[in-house]
Amino acid sequence: MVYITRRETFNAAHRLFRSEWSEEKNLEIFGLCSNPLWHGHNYILQVTVKGEINPQTGFLINLKELSKIIKEKIISKIDHKNMNLEVDFMKGLLPSTENLTVAIWNELKEPLMISGCILHSIKVFETENNYAEYFGE
Repeated sequence: MVYITRRETFNAAHRLFRSEWSEEKNLEIFGLCSNPLWHGHNYILQVTVKGEINPQTGFLINLKELSKIIKEKIISKIDHKNMNLEVDFMKGLLPSTENLTVAIWNELKEPLMISGCILHSIKVFETENNYAEYFGE
């Protein structure tokens, strides 16, 4: 079994808040991330797939194909967007890094399987100090 990772980047805005809570409670729980005027991050996305090497190509998956899938299913929908308002796969979710990581997994799992590999993990860096990782469990 071989594992290979593709790194992509995107910029997106969000606001962590619950509409049923007061502004004070949102500020208490989410801090500056509950800013009513939004805030953004320069995200790093790492997609790791696993599988067997194709003996004809020497690849698990052509990295150009992996990048194309990620860009089509994720980056084109989220880059320079507001996750609370504009990103279809984030509808109804609090746009935390944890929820974002799971949502990206759900968007990529099937297309990557069709391409002949298995999605192993999604890692999303919100900042250089904070990231979430999901293994589909």
